[in-house]
Amino acid sequence: MADALLIVDMVEDFITGAIPCPRAKRIIPNIRRLADAARKADVPVIYVNDAHLPTDFELKIWGPHSMKGTKGAEIIPELKAEKKDYIFGKQTYSAFYETPLDSVLRAHDVDNLVITGLHSNICCRHTSADAFFRGIQPIIPEDGVESLTQQAHEEGLKYIKEIYQGQIVDAEKVLKRFR
Repeated sequence: MADALLIVDMVEDFITGAIPCPRAKRIIPNIRRLADAARKADVPVIYVNDAHLPTDFELKIWGPHSMKGTKGAEIIPELKAEKKDYIFGKQTYSAFYETPLDSVLRAHDVDNLVITGLHSNICCRHTSADAFFRGIQPIIPEDGVESLTQQAHEEGLKYIKEIYQGQIVDAEKVLKRFR
């Protein structure tokens, strides 16, 4: 069984910019530890981030944010990607929709996808759905994902667990997987 680590939307606009999530600061150290451990274990580290175009329908809901080519769409410095990491832009909630994510996971024979980042109830939830539909086990470190509110965070995790059979664990358990 092969694992991959996915880091979703840990970009400037979601941490301190257009749609700030102050709660995200608590997960940054855990994601950094997971990424470091994954790299040491030769587990693929994949970033999939909003990189919106002016015509994206999502902007009608959230307003302009994480626009492609802007500072707001850049990965936060605390989670800087390394040379062998993958970085993809997305225009919708799911990290799979019209991105190379599925192809990369297949190339690495991934059947367990550790999903971290923002937001538990939106992008992580929709990405979990698409992983599940492809026969890939979503693994969610509860302390590696976050949402705008505690209620939204808990509802997102509950939905992923009940509907997409996601494993809800803590970062420490994932770190043990990567050793």
